[in-house]
Amino acid sequence: MTLTGLDLLAQGGFAEIHGRSIGLLCNQASVTRNLVHAVDLLLPGHARGDYVLKAVFGPQHGLHGHTQDNMIEWEGSADARTGIPIYSLYGEVREPTDEMLEGIDLFVVDLQDLGARYYTFIWSMALCMKACERRGIPMLVLDRPNPIGGVQVEGPVLVPALASFVGLHPLPTRHGMTIAEVAKHFQAAFYPRVQLSFLTLQGWSRSDYFDDLDLRWIPPSPNVPVVDSAVVYPGMCLLEATNLSEGRGTTRPFETFGAPWLDGWKLASALNGLELMGAHFRPVQFQPTFNKFSGEVCGGCFLHVTDRRSFEPVLAAIAVLRVCASMSGGKFEWKKPPYEYEAEKRPIDILFGRPDLAEVALGDTPLNQVHQMLVEDAARFEPARKSALLYATA
Repeated sequence: MTLTGLDLLAQGGFAEIHGRSIGLLCNQASVTRNLVHAVDLLLPGHARGDYVLKAVFGPQHGLHGHTQDNMIEWEGSADARTGIPIYSLYGEVREPTDEMLEGIDLFVVDLQDLGARYYTFIWSMALCMKACERRGIPMLVLDRPNPIGGVQVEGPVLVPALASFVGLHPLPTRHGMTIAEVAKHFQAAFYPRVQLSFLTLQGWSRSDYFDDLDLRWIPPSPNVPVVDSAVVYPGMCLLEATNLSEGRGTTRPFETFGAPWLDGWKLASALNGLELMGAHFRPVQFQPTFNKFSGEVCGGCFLHVTDRRSFEPVLAAIAVLRVCASMSGGKFEWKKPPYEYEAEKRPIDILFGRPDLAEVALGDTPLNQVHQMLVEDAARFEPARKSALLYATA
């Protein structure tokens, strides 16, 4: 049986938060194995005065995951149901202010990360660590599984000059850590004065994907409906930085991709001809209901992962970019700023994390050499990652 940090908090009678005034960073996926939300789990003890739930903080897409795409959210107000103040950490204010943290003496994080550097939840946590360090507030991280396993790691590693809200600190694109392990790394490398503790998982092995566990998948954001979406996300999110549809507005974002000017059958034939490990491309036509090409029929592919343990999502996405660009008849373009609050840096650069990879992706460097670049980049980060691991490696 798999128990998350939230499950263990309840199982232990909430001892870690007893007598404290807490801030809670969570969203709709912050549930127990019995599907009780963290806020609802904490309300009875709050009502009894065992502890005070002083404020709740929501990451991108909102506390309830109700805002689509990259919309700016609410500014902060008391929740109508509970009366507890709720603050958005996705908007112009992404680091908790002193006013938001007033009266809090323990900050609790319970978020389902996706295992990719540009998934913004870990950066909301990082900015909360920064704020807690500033105010001397301890932080407790309730751990959750990395849904795409804790073994495979894939580069590139972000260079500091390209820091943004999709990567504030150097990490590989696919980092192979749980959110508590990411926090431990951040503490060691960037926020050494924050007092950090964890409730670690029970019943999770590094080789486990989320659907290997006896937990129910709650989409942590609107465009990750199933675990298969999370598996491809570390690569296919790169399409956000292009004029290709990454499948937003369909029922299977990131697995579905294309554009009105692409022929899905020719595209699938070319991509399958590359014999990428663990990947098969099926030709499709799709009509997004929102986002890029809303209402238009697109030609493209559905990316089926046939072997998760050999599949390399970043390499696969580079292949997709290369082949789509070559078949676009000159219509392929990189997205222009702004993107994720960055007004000057190219979106593809801050997503790749390296200033050279956009040109490499569309260039004539053989894919096996691109693969070697990614492997070498990830290997340079491995000592820092290894020191942050909380669970045994096989």
